[in-house]
Amino acid sequence: MKNVPFKGIIAYPITPFDQNERVDIQLFKTLVERLVISGSHGIAPLGSTGVLPYLTDAEKEAITEATIQQVNGRVPTLVGVSNLTTERTVYHAQFAEKAGATAVMIIPMSYWKLTDDEIVKHYDAVASKINVPIMAYNNPATGGVDMSPALLKRLLEIPNVTMIKESTGDVQRMHYLKRELGEDVAFYNGSNPLALAAFAAGATGWCTAAPNLIPELNLGLYEKIKLNDLTGAQQIFLEQIDLLKFIVAKGLPRAIKAGLELLGGKGGELRSPLRALSLTETEELGKILQGTKVTA
Repeated sequence: MKNVPFKGIIAYPITPFDQNERVDIQLFKTLVERLVISGSHGIAPLGSTGVLPYLTDAEKEAITEATIQQVNGRVPTLVGVSNLTTERTVYHAQFAEKAGATAVMIIPMSYWKLTDDEIVKHYDAVASKINVPIMAYNNPATGGVDMSPALLKRLLEIPNVTMIKESTGDVQRMHYLKRELGEDVAFYNGSNPLALAAFAAGATGWCTAAPNLIPELNLGLYEKIKLNDLTGAQQIFLEQIDLLKFIVAKGLPRAIKAGLELLGGKGGELRSPLRALSLTETEELGKILQGTKVTA
């Protein structure tokens, strides 16, 4: 298998803001530390949960450096470096590598619809400028591009592209990649409600914001999978499925912020135009957390 530095639960921290909508680096470090000590197997800043498209270049760099400093080598780090242009994606990938990131994650962001050849050239251009592994992230709901299994297979021919994160919710794509590429492919589930099905399909890991709220259940699922205890895995998955569905439906940054505060912590503020959950939604989240046996 190619260089694959991640297995298990890869946790995505939110990017918190202060009352003036400035990035709160100190709170961010606190949230990252919480994920590390909870047992997460990797930390991945600047994903959808970290509101990557809402940040300036300087803020992305500050978040990258804060992550590397706080993690301090205890677990691998996966930094989101996506941008509309290839030039800026290369820039952020090189910055992340120099800062000490274990790997980078790239989603092809698009205003105009990109062709498969354009996407391959985009990844190849970034890969030629860095030495760390790349995770190709397929999430048409946020990136505006749906990379087919055939395209993902092409991307894996690029030496640095060693991992695929699938967030379409189509488990059959994972089965296809495993069947076509066997042990040479490492794919990761990015669709929270399908975590169990993805692991059953052979996923190497689960990229998720859920460890901000329920790390024990997320890690417990992975441990059951490693033991090939499918009955136990199903039972522990059912304990968390309502929360997984809720955080996706309501928006990861909003839901995680509200959940952290319900659990007695701080989630910071959101950056406009994002707004906090309503009172009704927050009450619903509180009931779900209580149902997962998490003290809310």
